[in-house]
Amino acid sequence: MPLELLAPARDLETGLAAINCGADAVYIGAARFGARQEAGNSLADLEQLIRHAHRYWVKVYVTVNTLLYDAEIPEALKLIHQVYDRGADALIIQDVGLLECNLPPIPLFASTQMHNTTPARVAFLEKAGFQRVILARELSLEQIREIRRLTSLELEAFIHGALCVCYSGQCNLSYAIGGRSGNRGECAQPCRRAYSLVDGRGRTLLKNRYLLSIHDLNLTGHLRGLFEAGVSSFKIEGRLKDKNYVANIVGHYRRALDALGEPKSSSGQVCLDFDPDPDKTFNRGYTDHFVLGQRARIGTPDSPKMVGEAIGQIKAVSRTAFHLDSFQHLHNGDGLSFFTPEKELSGTMVNRIDGEWITPARMEGLRPGLALYRNHDKAFMDRLEKNRTVRKIGVEMVLTKTPGGYRLELRDEDGVTTSFQQESPHQPAEKPELAQETIEKQLGKLGETEFACHKIRVMIQPVPFLPASAWNELRRGAVESLRSARALKRPKSAGGILLNAFPFPETELNYLGNVLNEKAAAFYRRHGVTKIEPAAESGLDMHGRKVMTTKYCLKYQLEACPRDGKATLLREPLTLVDEDGRWLQLQFDCGECVMKVIYA
Repeated sequence: MPLELLAPARDLETGLAAINCGADAVYIGAARFGARQEAGNSLADLEQLIRHAHRYWVKVYVTVNTLLYDAEIPEALKLIHQVYDRGADALIIQDVGLLECNLPPIPLFASTQMHNTTPARVAFLEKAGFQRVILARELSLEQIREIRRLTSLELEAFIHGALCVCYSGQCNLSYAIGGRSGNRGECAQPCRRAYSLVDGRGRTLLKNRYLLSIHDLNLTGHLRGLFEAGVSSFKIEGRLKDKNYVANIVGHYRRALDALGEPKSSSGQVCLDFDPDPDKTFNRGYTDHFVLGQRARIGTPDSPKMVGEAIGQIKAVSRTAFHLDSFQHLHNGDGLSFFTPEKELSGTMVNRIDGEWITPARMEGLRPGLALYRNHDKAFMDRLEKNRTVRKIGVEMVLTKTPGGYRLELRDEDGVTTSFQQESPHQPAEKPELAQETIEKQLGKLGETEFACHKIRVMIQPVPFLPASAWNELRRGAVESLRSARALKRPKSAGGILLNAFPFPETELNYLGNVLNEKAAAFYRRHGVTKIEPAAESGLDMHGRKVMTTKYCLKYQLEACPRDGKATLLREPLTLVDEDGRWLQLQFDCGECVMKVIYA
């Protein structure tokens, strides 16, 4: 199966940047019901993005992946039919209540919020009519291989971007503490807040640290392993990221995936006019998470923000400037960050550089020996902002003579062939060499189109003469004909719900089953579930309930893992206390190697 580089699109502008920089598919939110409430888009913008994408056989997947209340289902269905009518290639959903509705025949993708962690769950989704599952980020290559062995569904995996510390779709912390549900696209990101760690004796072991915040994902070094494990879609997280971030990260992974030597699922070659660098745009430092099945220290307790690239230590300071212990290519406008003695992230900006001396916007906190980082490379960001990266589909042209004029045949890199002919008088050129140059120049002028001419063959002797305007008209007609032919041959997938009673892997569901409407309950009853507790968002009191399960273990992060013989260093129960005095009790399941968070 061809490889797919799947990019996020916050809006039309970002989606266009992703396509132009090499994405094979983009995913984008509609006006409502997407898991990023702040990333909604109008039908007009979706239609424009789809039209541009389809020229390159790039696919557009629309997210309708929140849990729905009963009263919202009619509006969600109307929206789904509207995006289908505008050419969307697939629908990403979480709420299975939609499978009890009259959906159009659009491919369905199971959102990672559906907790796609086991072969049994994925096999069930295949029986229900899904064409693809978006795998949980916590899975190892071995676990993905096992899922691949037992299902024929397309497998999509995250390869880059922010990580939810909790298993996606299973986090109720934001809802519990403030009524903003991540499953409804409203997450307040409490995992990025500061907490104090209190032990069983009531002692504060750590104060105001970011104890649930973790690094970002970067699987650049594991793309081959993911492909061999059965992944065909490689997904970049970031539907709230801007076009510069998306262009940089898409450009980076386009090069990395092309280096695997496997065919891609879309058309066109990208000529980047910048050198991608994932370290230059927003990140919290990188981890490969648990892709090799290993334990890992992935926490970022000092800050949930971008610290940046280490650039050295301050060697000396004056009243208004400093210089570093090593030479760095800094620029006016660069952003600098550092940690205060209280371990708080602070920063300033470069105003001027005089030889080795750097004058910042402010000197507060700068001292000899201080480690400095660059979290904004102005020169790099300027290149990104001004980049004119283009994506072109290669074509070859053949010009031949007809009884009444001329025919121009076009064949593109995907093997799509078409021709266009026009009536014109046959007139040999008085200056054949000049006429040949004119023909090649005018026919090869593909300019602002999505095509680039790689070869022109003029199969006519003697070389004919026509005015440039005539050759231009022939070229324009052939290009439009090729676009029409490509539209007919563009790979498309059909979808459809499979109405059956194939048993769900469980017969009872608690609130983590995320059943928020009667149609979702009917779906699970049809598949053999006999006991269903409604979702947290139905109004459940979350006190005393589990609000998070995570592979990230605070004991391991603090080098107090029982497997390492250090269990006595921490007196349990351990509790996190936030800045508003709310308590979260931690439970450790060492057999499963997970940490659970209970809303106390």
